[in-house]
Amino acid sequence: MIMRPLVRPAVRAADSRLRLARPARKAMDKIFPDHWSFMLGEIALYAFAVLVITGIFLALFFEPSTAETVYRGDYAPMEGKTTSAAYASAVALSHDVQGGLLMRQTHHWAALVFIAAITLHLCRIFFTGAFRRPREINWLVGVTMLVLALLNGFTGYSMPDDLLSGTGLRITNSVVLSVPVVGEWLAFVVFGGEFPADQTIPRMFTAHVFLVPGLLIALIGVHMLILIRQKHTQFPGPGRGERNVVGSRLWPAYTLRTLALFAAVLAALFTLGGLFQINPVWIYGPFEPASATSPAQPDWFVAWEEGALRLFPPSEFHLFGYLVPAPFLPGVVLGGLTFLGLYAWPFLEARFTGDREPHQLLDRPRDHPVRLAIGVTALFFYGLLVASAADDVLADTLHVLVTDVVLAFRVLVLTVPWIAGLVAFVLARAAQGVPGGVGDITRADVKAALRRGPVPRPGKSVRPARRLECWREPDRSWRWRYLEDRDGAKPLVLNGSKVYDSEQAAAEAAATAYPDVPLQTTQPPNGEVPAPPAGDERPSRTGRVVLGAVGVLAARILRGKR
Repeated sequence: MIMRPLVRPAVRAADSRLRLARPARKAMDKIFPDHWSFMLGEIALYAFAVLVITGIFLALFFEPSTAETVYRGDYAPMEGKTTSAAYASAVALSHDVQGGLLMRQTHHWAALVFIAAITLHLCRIFFTGAFRRPREINWLVGVTMLVLALLNGFTGYSMPDDLLSGTGLRITNSVVLSVPVVGEWLAFVVFGGEFPADQTIPRMFTAHVFLVPGLLIALIGVHMLILIRQKHTQFPGPGRGERNVVGSRLWPAYTLRTLALFAAVLAALFTLGGLFQINPVWIYGPFEPASATSPAQPDWFVAWEEGALRLFPPSEFHLFGYLVPAPFLPGVVLGGLTFLGLYAWPFLEARFTGDREPHQLLDRPRDHPVRLAIGVTALFFYGLLVASAADDVLADTLHVLVTDVVLAFRVLVLTVPWIAGLVAFVLARAAQGVPGGVGDITRADVKAALRRGPVPRPGKSVRPARRLECWREPDRSWRWRYLEDRDGAKPLVLNGSKVYDSEQAAAEAAATAYPDVPLQTTQPPNGEVPAPPAGDERPSRTGRVVLGAVGVLAARILRGKR
């Protein structure tokens, strides 16, 4: 109330020049669904905001250089020792700069949450079919954001020049060198020379602070613009259709809710940064090319590549006269196929299912058993690869040989994902006829699912369970009817009570009575014309003209008598 006399004139002045009132009102009336899973994308957005805030602070004190320097600070074990400027500044941030350790650890936790939220968001989109037409472009934007987030997470993890991150950089350098023909040139471009090169950390700093965040901000803007233009998807439910969105308006309900979520994300990340230690570079020590630390493992978002490198047999072969080293298949080919599959999935599913229709309503995962099985198989496969990246930690904890742990993980990776996918497929088919959740599935439902044939997938070739039919009568009038298929029973048929002069009029009447139900033009059902209800017969066109003329004449006669 106190600020209103000051704010209102400023708002009116801006609107008189920019004409923002009408688009602002339209934006505030936009509807957002209320389902909790739609908040995963916002968690990623707010984690990115925390990354930007803490990253600006860290950039003021971090020195991206491998030049030798002598550490002078409060961390006694490093006092007076010569190390790289990057490592010395990372230790100083942790022990000498007020609030530096809180910012470092919050930044690291925010990166982990950011990538995790993007991954979960993509899983929600995948399993509910939100990537289908017309949202294929937004899916491609989201996958690109995941790639950039992984790249930025890895460069930020590697910049402190500690022993753990340096070991990871050395592995990455080996993977890049394994690319046939162009591997040496790529390593020179990425690392600035033979590893370890003086240009590696400055180049990563440029990409981490300027290049990748700029691309992410641009893609977030594109993602939001497409979302606003195409509106939100939503789960099926009462009152929800292909042409509407049921939920909360942007102002005030949704705004208050999303601001509360932002505050919660901010509080959670700073709590993690203040109470839970992560990436203690002063314990690892500075990077030395001749040294390595074990047991050790990278952050989870690159651990799947690390796990693949640890599990893949050390085999090399020649292709067209060129040597293909062992790291190439698990380090390059697996990653390339992974993201190629993500980029191509919307088009592959449309190709194999024949479903090229636009969709605004989401699927239940159980309604697409094949998609669910493929997704579960992939999650178990990459989850086991992440776990296998800690094979040395597990061996040390369980007091067994690391070779035994590697052999066990090889067997698990080759068997468990397929079993999990098969179980998900059977349970999805069994759950399709169950009104409740997965917990309501009985043994009889599972047996019935195993006996059933292929489950029809929605597409042009599949007749919808609810539909409207419109047809032309022999007298050139038009009628329509509503049909609904029922399991094990005769279809429900409701005939329209009127006849219409044109196909458009009949279609509009049907769409008004049953919105969001697909309409198709057909021949008269079984060659029979349903009789209209008694008392609703309409005269022909000639009869209507004659009746109209008689009515006008009668009105004039009555008016003349008065």
